[in-house]
Amino acid sequence: MADHPRSKGLASAVCYKDAKAAFRWLEAAFGFEPAFVLLDDQGNLAHSEMEYGNSSIMVGNEWSDDHRSPANLGGKNTQTVHVQLGRGEDIDAHCAKARAAGADVIAEPSTQFYGDRTYRAKDPEGHIWTFGVTVEEKTADDWDAAGGFTTRTRLDD
Repeated sequence: MADHPRSKGLASAVCYKDAKAAFRWLEAAFGFEPAFVLLDDQGNLAHSEMEYGNSSIMVGNEWSDDHRSPANLGGKNTQTVHVQLGRGEDIDAHCAKARAAGADVIAEPSTQFYGDRTYRAKDPEGHIWTFGVTVEEKTADDWDAAGGFTTRTRLDD
């Protein structure tokens, strides 16, 4: 609801050339749930928020030279948004639904060395989204051995 207080957390804001179309598409393709929309006096989308689990995403129009859609930047992204599905959710079905809605799947679902099954997709304006679901719980020692990494909490030596 629009008048709910925000709790401590992190949200991403994504800019589109056509934020109304993107808002509808994100609901249909990825299953994001509308939280609220703020319309100006001409019916244009001034701000909106969608939820997925305990997270939110802000969806809006381009509003400055620094806030642009990849569609106006030659398809370039400066970030990707990762969405974690709930334990037991079918990521292959999620991918198929996104593809059917027009997502460009750029990395098919596959199981990663750290125990998540993931896929990557571009939305109609070129934003890259990564989706994952844990299919096998692994320890840091497990994924370090499988991937040749060293896991630490901090960068300190």
